[in-house]
Amino acid sequence: MCLTLFTAAVTLTPDLVAATRTLPWVTGLERHGDRVALHTPDGPVTYAALADRVEAMAAGLAGTRRLVHVEGGNGADTVAALLGAHAAGHVVLLSAPGPARALREAYAPDVVIDSRGRVEVRREEPAHDLHPELALLLSTSGSTGAAKLVRLSAENLAANAQQIRDALGVRADDCAALTLPLTYCYGLSVLTTHLSVGAGVMLTDASVVDECFWRAAAAAGVTTFPGVPHTFELLERSGFADRELPSLRYVTQAGGRMDPERVCRFAEIGRRRGFDLVVMYGQSEATARMTTLPAHLAAEHPDTVGVPVPGGEVELVDGEVVYRGPNVMLGYAHDPGDLALGRTVDELHTGDLGELTPDGLLRITGRRSRFVKVLGHRVDLDVLERRLHHDGLDVRCAGRDGLLAVASVGALPAPRREALRRAVIQRSGVPRDAVRVVAVDEFPLLENGKPDHASLLALADRGAGGLADRGAAGRAVRPAATAGSVYAEVLGVEVQPDSTFVGLGGDSLSYVEASILLEALLGQLPPSWHLTPVADLERMAAATGPVTSPENRSVATGSARPWTWGRVRRLRWQAMESSIWLRALAIVLIVGTHAHLFTLQGTANALLVIAGYQLARFQLAGPDPSERSRRILSAASRVAAPALAVIVTAHLLGGYYETRNLFLANWVFGDARLGPPWRFWFVEAVILALVVVAVLTRSRLVAWLDHRHPFGLPLVLAGAAYLLFRVPWLPLPVPRMQGSALVVLHLFLLGWALARAVTVRQRVLASLVVVGMVGTFSWNHARDGLTIAVVLVMLWFPVTRVPSFLVPVVRVLAAASLYIYVIHWQALEVLWGHPVAAFVGSLALGVGYWWLWSRPVTTAWRAITRRESRSVVPGAGWSWGVEPVPQPHDADGEAQPGRGDGGDGAVDPRLLSHDDHGGGNQGRDGVELAAQDHRDAGDQHVAERPSAHRGDRAQDGRLGGADTEVHRLARPRHREEAQAGRVQQEDRRVQPAQ
Repeated sequence: MCLTLFTAAVTLTPDLVAATRTLPWVTGLERHGDRVALHTPDGPVTYAALADRVEAMAAGLAGTRRLVHVEGGNGADTVAALLGAHAAGHVVLLSAPGPARALREAYAPDVVIDSRGRVEVRREEPAHDLHPELALLLSTSGSTGAAKLVRLSAENLAANAQQIRDALGVRADDCAALTLPLTYCYGLSVLTTHLSVGAGVMLTDASVVDECFWRAAAAAGVTTFPGVPHTFELLERSGFADRELPSLRYVTQAGGRMDPERVCRFAEIGRRRGFDLVVMYGQSEATARMTTLPAHLAAEHPDTVGVPVPGGEVELVDGEVVYRGPNVMLGYAHDPGDLALGRTVDELHTGDLGELTPDGLLRITGRRSRFVKVLGHRVDLDVLERRLHHDGLDVRCAGRDGLLAVASVGALPAPRREALRRAVIQRSGVPRDAVRVVAVDEFPLLENGKPDHASLLALADRGAGGLADRGAAGRAVRPAATAGSVYAEVLGVEVQPDSTFVGLGGDSLSYVEASILLEALLGQLPPSWHLTPVADLERMAAATGPVTSPENRSVATGSARPWTWGRVRRLRWQAMESSIWLRALAIVLIVGTHAHLFTLQGTANALLVIAGYQLARFQLAGPDPSERSRRILSAASRVAAPALAVIVTAHLLGGYYETRNLFLANWVFGDARLGPPWRFWFVEAVILALVVVAVLTRSRLVAWLDHRHPFGLPLVLAGAAYLLFRVPWLPLPVPRMQGSALVVLHLFLLGWALARAVTVRQRVLASLVVVGMVGTFSWNHARDGLTIAVVLVMLWFPVTRVPSFLVPVVRVLAAASLYIYVIHWQALEVLWGHPVAAFVGSLALGVGYWWLWSRPVTTAWRAITRRESRSVVPGAGWSWGVEPVPQPHDADGEAQPGRGDGGDGAVDPRLLSHDDHGGGNQGRDGVELAAQDHRDAGDQHVAERPSAHRGDRAQDGRLGGADTEVHRLARPRHREEAQAGRVQQEDRRVQPAQ
């Protein structure tokens, strides 16, 4: 019996059979002229500009045909590198940065281009024989660590791009948001199909839960975006049904089976909102896509993947899906010698089991081989078992969507269980939360003696060794270093695979701790990591492994080799958000200035700008106005708490400060002259600004304006505050001091605007506003100049590199900056007149205060709130497997009082805080304070001595036989028939007219 789903072969144009030099998205770019090819965070890139970049890259790579390894990121540099290498006629090995090192070792590429477009030519002549048809090497979607690559020809690439264009109806006026990595065949196909017709592509690292993503999508006029099942889960949980993106025309889904109910829900949302949902099926071995489900059939047939793309044919051989078409790979490459091979595969045995519905649609029913997809991550269980056995671990593995179960014979004490889990995570790349380890007396077997994988899954489902594994004594196992365990420890909340840092209530305080610890896992954090789901971060961590430095102290392990001056030239450098080291530098400058060790003023005002910047990134990130307001007010309380603890204690025990300071109200009732009561002006200013923004964002009108004009609204608010409160043309009901909360309110609002400056044009405008507002603040050019410099570094250079050995010091100072600020005045009271001692003593006292507050105080608060809510916080109170620098500062970013189980979200005392790894924020400084004069412009800023008086801040697996039952599935013949959902059958083969 034979039934086929196929389409008549496409007539390939000359472009489709040409070499890489003539791929339609490589040559002819200039013919689209000034049309926008790429929408990037730095502004649009026209086709003409892209053509110039591609030509320049190709010219730099001119010479003998070689193997070029492109480490892919989702930026214009990667696009130019990929297209330029193809334009020069080279074979491209495209991979994510994580597995890049292993692939370089295995395949010894001749040229390496990193994600920033930097070219390293290793040899002028090829090290390997390269088959003339070979154009691209991609990893399969599995991640068992195998060096097996998919060999694709230029014909494969061009044919599949045309197939997808025809199936989806891609137009020149489309704009696709690239929500998937370019190194993933699905993401790459989005780029190639759109560039080949002159359409636009929005490049982004932002998650679909990020407000920045939707603002950029609206600005670019996005008409389509791709997603894997996890993407659609995030969309549902982030309120996609209520989002407005009028330009959206269709959404595609592939990368694994999506729950049919969710397919129906999105199809219905699309029907109401005017966009289509197109479900697709594909594999890297077929370049990208093999089938598509016409949008009008999605709601009626949500459990199917449709019909073949034009020119493709699908057979069911003994139930296995076998695909033929011009997009089928040349074959696999297991080692460099295979790069000389031509075509070794004529049809693709997918390893997937399927069936044909009565309507002629393909339904995927399971896997024939032991590949499973766990949270979108494909794992070969047989390979995983073999590799674990090679590591000395005798285990049996079973899996399904969302679960990887591992059985071991004998007792599993906590350390051994955890070691096994870590090995599984490392070998499979599966997130920790999906791995369950079970101890068995003997491996479960079927009657025929084969492993009983169903029983193993059942054991895992019953909770034996599940997510909350416990040792023999019932003690919770200390989790390995994963993104989930970092968040659980830093935020003190329950973490799920789809949790994000912002969604868990992370803010500028906990941001420092979390970012440093995640850097130890990932190396360089991706932009918008704080909005990236935990599962995605853990996949990256599994691919890269813990980051260690052979020369310097490792953030991951805390180990260090003895330092010698001879190692200066071999310094290791580590990428760090500028906000972190700026925050640390700022508090050092503040304390040093106040101690009269030196005089460098201006960082406090910069930190106020940064506080507003941080607010926009964390507390204003969610779509719910009431939730945003609650988080902001919670942030205000957490900024006030450590300051009031010092102020009240100093007032009651030493008679310092005034009664108004106990209410942080000196800005309202204080005198218009400098004195000790003004020492905490910065805390008062931050709290007032937070309250003002909380009230504003509660308004539906303001929320609407923020959505429609994310950059313009805060810029207008900052300008209004500047004119009303800073410019002395109206009388104020409060003292007009430079440190008055009203007078500096515009600086905080300016920070909000800077966070929303996403294009180069907006950043330039924001820079001009910064120079205008800040440059006229005090008319002290040195002071205002330092403020401007710090703010512009935050805006334009969000990530810089620092010596690795400084990371622990920078980290602790940045994390403790608020605490150093609020308590250093008391140290100066005792050590005044001894600048060095006062400087060192203030920093040490502040660090001690920070440790006391962040450990014992917060731990006690967590215990209270946990007891009240009766919630379990996994990982809280424990460190994880590989401890970062084992010093007090490792505790830096704990959960805040009032956060409770769900993570309240606030900013953080250290709102003196800091920025994100790819996104630039400056760390908060505590402040330049009373030591400077905060009077009207033009006043002199004289450091005051602290007052002593009292009271005056798959697979190639061919498993089916030709003589076995074969079904062929047919594509609708005419567009009209497709719209009606009919399938015409002629001798079990249907050849649609083209």
